[in-house]
Amino acid sequence: MSITGAKLRRGILRGTAVLALVTVVGCTAQFRNHGFAPDDAQLAEVLIGVDTRDTVAELIGAPTAGGVLNDGGFYYVQSRWRQFAYMAPAEIEREVVAITFDSAGVVENIERYGLEDGQVVALSRRVTQDNVRDTTFIRQLLGDIGRFDAGTFLGDG
Repeated sequence: MSITGAKLRRGILRGTAVLALVTVVGCTAQFRNHGFAPDDAQLAEVLIGVDTRDTVAELIGAPTAGGVLNDGGFYYVQSRWRQFAYMAPAEIEREVVAITFDSAGVVENIERYGLEDGQVVALSRRVTQDNVRDTTFIRQLLGDIGRFDAGTFLGDG
């Protein structure tokens, strides 16, 4: 084998190895974490019937979301997303910690929810209904046959 043939063969092997490496790296799952939810040790510091909104914010931190309109509870939301290759990202884990307060602003209850407890809720929905139901184009065209008024053709109407 000549020297140029050996170089060519090594170049092809290197190119194949690089292509295989790029393919493998491109097909590995990527994970993203969003938000914050306190763990059980942090929640153990919050005393039901004793702590207030201010002390909860000091102990755990500011909530991800809170009851804005009616001074409702604090909500801490944490989620983990997985993206694989060209597919759309999918949420694989979600944890929501809900801390509710009574009318005096004292902690009333602490609850933890997971993704399996979730339910899709439409926050805003705008749908325009069409008047055409179970009607194909051909049925629409042929639907008016036989509904003619003789007076229309004779000029009486």
